[in-house]
Amino acid sequence: MAHGMHLSQRMALSQALAPQLQQSLILLQAPTLELKGLVEQELAMNPVLEEIASPDGVGDENTPSSDAEEPTESSDLAEPPADLRFDPATENPPSDPVDDFEAQFERLTQIDQEWRDSFSQTLVPQRFDGEDEERRQHLFDSLSVAVSFQEMLLEQVRTADLTDEQCKVAEIIIGNIDDYGHLQSSVDELAFSTNVDGVKIEEVLKVIQGFHPPGVGARDLRECLMLQLERANKTHSMDYQIIKNYMEALGKRRVPDIALRLGASVEEIQEAIERISHLEPRPGRAFLPNNQQYILPEVFVQKLGEEWVVSTNNDQVPRLRISNTYKDLMAQAESSVEVRDYIREKIRSGKFLIKSLQQRQQTILNVAREIVKRQVEFMEKGISFLKPMTMVQIAAALGVHETTVSRAVSGKYMQTPRGIVEMKYFFTSGIKTSSGVGMSNTSVKDLIAEMIRDEDSSTPLPDDLVVKRLGEKGIQIARRTIAKYRSELNILPSHLRKIY
Repeated sequence: MAHGMHLSQRMALSQALAPQLQQSLILLQAPTLELKGLVEQELAMNPVLEEIASPDGVGDENTPSSDAEEPTESSDLAEPPADLRFDPATENPPSDPVDDFEAQFERLTQIDQEWRDSFSQTLVPQRFDGEDEERRQHLFDSLSVAVSFQEMLLEQVRTADLTDEQCKVAEIIIGNIDDYGHLQSSVDELAFSTNVDGVKIEEVLKVIQGFHPPGVGARDLRECLMLQLERANKTHSMDYQIIKNYMEALGKRRVPDIALRLGASVEEIQEAIERISHLEPRPGRAFLPNNQQYILPEVFVQKLGEEWVVSTNNDQVPRLRISNTYKDLMAQAESSVEVRDYIREKIRSGKFLIKSLQQRQQTILNVAREIVKRQVEFMEKGISFLKPMTMVQIAAALGVHETTVSRAVSGKYMQTPRGIVEMKYFFTSGIKTSSGVGMSNTSVKDLIAEMIRDEDSSTPLPDDLVVKRLGEKGIQIARRTIAKYRSELNILPSHLRKIY
């Protein structure tokens, strides 16, 4: 058979998610703040949907009446949920206008005009003389505008004594400085990419390293700390000598070795290390944007009497309904077939969205209730009583797939008596105790952190001793597991935690 490219046809069966099912999964996985954006996008695309500010009754969330459609076309619409069906007792007949848009618009126009008249009569016109106008303009000119870290450095380049060629090199160097103030490219890399001599780049870099904040433009932590001490005229201090010559030993906290080499006492070295700890390892940190992330809990857990009550945050979930205007339009006999088909499709899509939002809330509530049911001791006593739990167990208890539980807890938070915690926090592997009861690895980490927090800093606990103490509590765990958990807790080994 000859080798080469050729075309061929074949038949195959494959599974694919319907677009509506994909939308339902996206809504389930989205946190509340993201969910609002998705719903607003759907509102912009589907004209028959409208959002209501507050629940005014069942009639506000009704879907179109089957009486508003021709008998031969009503079967095309999916059956709405019971709480969304048309109720003649709560709806106006389709033949009557439901939304008197013109009357409402005229009323709003009248209110607006009355407000403008009242405002114009009560408002005293302000006249500014020349001096007041100058002060007013100065006030507006003085409003602070956020400046990025790179823009601040470029502004210092313009005021520095540099030639045009050096300014261009400085702009390239600043473009390679990250948000923390560290230079991410070496001089050789900059010289290769710009075809500028490395000596000239080094000269400009020295100028930038004299900019504010101290330590900017450093290529590593050692140089960053040295630049700060040089700016403070402390090049002859013990702090500077430690950073310049014994940075590796300092990282490993070999205090006696440093003291021996510098001919100083251990106390003097510890005092110098204390001063070094007040230097800024990331000079650009003060200029980072304030990227605060706001969290809205999806679930609330509180104890009422002897019972734990779980509720979802429905106040933050958009409430939707099918517009009554389009119900009337469907009931009008003069509406064309194309218009009716278009409205019917949008109504079907709107119904599915409303139903998906309801299913989302119910699924999250079911998962949360099952979590609380299994973690009652955590709610009452704290993290030490967190039990091991997997998504497979929750899925089996609810009769859903594991991926459904994963989507339901993704990015969701639960407000508990122990604070606001991520729902994924409750899913941890377990460690068998001597009594045969499983214990969450999160609880074990908390015990390790508590032991190390209460240790004597002059004789820190080695991992072997931590294993022994946990064994006395009935927790059988390997030393390498202790080292792993300690690393995850960002706790140094015992020889690096020792303070002489």
